[in-house]
Amino acid sequence: MSDSKKERPLRSAMRRKSCRNKKILNLAVSMGEELLKNGGEIYRVQETVCRVMEAYGVLDFQVFVITNGIFATVHENQEDAGSMVRYVPLGDINLEKIAGINQLSREICQGSCTVDEAMRKLEDCRQIPPIPSPLLIFACGIESAGLCYLLGGRPFDCVFTFLLGMLLQWFLLAAGKRHTSKFLMNILGSAMVTTGSLVLYVLGLHIQFDRIIIGGIILLMPGVALVTAIRDLFNGDYLSGSIRLMDALLTGACIAIGVGAAVKVFQLLGGGVLPL
Repeated sequence: MSDSKKERPLRSAMRRKSCRNKKILNLAVSMGEELLKNGGEIYRVQETVCRVMEAYGVLDFQVFVITNGIFATVHENQEDAGSMVRYVPLGDINLEKIAGINQLSREICQGSCTVDEAMRKLEDCRQIPPIPSPLLIFACGIESAGLCYLLGGRPFDCVFTFLLGMLLQWFLLAAGKRHTSKFLMNILGSAMVTTGSLVLYVLGLHIQFDRIIIGGIILLMPGVALVTAIRDLFNGDYLSGSIRLMDALLTGACIAIGVGAAVKVFQLLGGGVLPL
């Protein structure tokens, strides 16, 4: 009986320790998941998860991060072992969420945040709203017009690029709500911009439709994905870099298909006389 009584406090302490370790593991992996979901680099996600673990005193852990998944374990060969796997699909980028989670990571490393407080702050970061649709549509129009001007477009061309850029962003938001395939969105979006610029040209407006097309489709370009892929490859994360690079290349191919198809249709309808 005496041995049993002595074991009870030990078992209770082990359960508390195991529960705490799993809470820390859940917090660290959840922070990494949000970073990865919103465009964070692989090495930064892995470093954040590791630093959170260490900040709360968990030293025996393993973390493996790829582009669309996080695998983590704590105290693998002990009684209070725990593991966690998160699937993270590629999604839209929200740099404000990344900034919020980075700040939370700094507070945790400074020891000014308990696990429960960190979970509440993480939930606050998750609730950060996206940019309002009207503002996003207007900003995308400005971006398209600005690129058209940098490429040699005239103010007259920039006006139509601005309108086509806003139209494209509206289409992307509407298609996203219907969970349309990303590849189909890129093909249809690039074809829509190309068709709009060629229609304006055929109607007799003296526009530089090539610059309008380039300015309009810049919203579809996978710039962040391509840069992140190259950075991951240079950091030795070949699997993650290859996944992101493939995503960027396929996106570029879809844009090319949309533009090429629209141009070809106009050439056929005009008897091949369109000066392209």
